[in-house]
Amino acid sequence: MLKDRVVGGTLVGFAFIAAALWVPMGGVLTILLAVCALAMIEFYSLLEAARIPHFKYFGISSGLLLILATWFPLWREVHIHDVEWIMMCGITIAVFLRQFPQKNNPQPLETIAGTLMGVIYIALLLSFFAKLLLVWGDKTGRLLILYLVFVVKFSDMGAYFIGCSFGRHKLIPRISPAKTWEGFFGGLLSSVGVSVLFFLLAGDRMENLAFHLSDALILGVLLGAIGTVSDLTESLFKRGAGVKDSGRMILGMGGILDVIDSLLFSAPALYVYARFFL
Repeated sequence: MLKDRVVGGTLVGFAFIAAALWVPMGGVLTILLAVCALAMIEFYSLLEAARIPHFKYFGISSGLLLILATWFPLWREVHIHDVEWIMMCGITIAVFLRQFPQKNNPQPLETIAGTLMGVIYIALLLSFFAKLLLVWGDKTGRLLILYLVFVVKFSDMGAYFIGCSFGRHKLIPRISPAKTWEGFFGGLLSSVGVSVLFFLLAGDRMENLAFHLSDALILGVLLGAIGTVSDLTESLFKRGAGVKDSGRMILGMGGILDVIDSLLFSAPALYVYARFFL
């Protein structure tokens, strides 16, 4: 299992780095759409395992439209404020309308809630990757995404290895029996260390951002902690569905959703911090 995790994690890591640094913007959009679609398929599979009704294909299509709507100002080089929120309102109304023709559905509330949850939890949170590029441009936006991935995923790795080696006190065993407080604090140390290292190596390349050492320290703690909460959230979903992994696409790591889970809450957190403090 450890060997598979190392191999799978290394391959995914190189893929993220290549996408962040060298893939053209059109390719970045394609990757983002593919990740969104695959993650939403896995999420709706969790709902199926939990026997929660939903509009699977309607939800996936809506999520992809939301990503495209967020990307549209970047692609067309125009400034349209709140386009993703306008799209989200339209999607919400559309899901309600989609429910109207169903005559024999005894669970309309669950159907609507489950469908919208997939759009909000996957597509809306992933759209903040596009917003990082939209607000800070190609160069700085890519560095922010690379910074986010490094800090959060090294936090995951630090928590895993330190938790396996020294973990004794369970964090929240009813949600994730394997996570420990020792692993959590080990993950925070890892995220802070990587954040500071990234600041020292590339902090001065982030144009239009006042990125200081204090910000690297704060973001290291913030992103590491929020990444853990994001990871625990997916664990809660999997436990509710009675499954171990969301999928089997990534060697030793499960599905796409298992790989990006800690990034889902972290991306909007970085975006908000950068907007208000950098």
